[in-house]
Amino acid sequence: QVQLVESGGGLVQAGGSLRLSCAASRRTFSAYPVGWFRQAPGKEREFVAAISWSGGSTDYAEFAKGRFTISRDNTENTVYLQMNSLRPEDTALYYCACAPRYYQAGITLRNRDQYDYWGQGTQVTVSS
Repeated sequence: QVQLVESGGGLVQAGGSLRLSCAASRRTFSAYPVGWFRQAPGKEREFVAAISWSGGSTDYAEFAKGRFTISRDNTENTVYLQMNSLRPEDTALYYCACAPRYYQAGITLRNRDQYDYWGQGTQVTVSS
């Protein structure tokens, strides 16, 4: 079992920034690919960004490119999502997830079915 805890969400004005964190309970988290997803009310959960276990590869949804940056600090067992130039349409519950089945695979994962463990989410609200 891996427990993931997201933090850093909040209310921000359009154009503002937030930095989300995803902290894991197990050291082996540093060997797993990790992804960020989001879900707005009435919508499906969608891919935001992903990072390989080493941090050497990253991937972004089209809407996140140029505005969001995913990174990780494996010494702290934490993955981050820096979000800049936020828009009202970015309002959602943001989740992180990890994929132990891809232990030390140098890949990024976009499909939520590829992830085994999820956090409870952190709310991001962007006002216009």
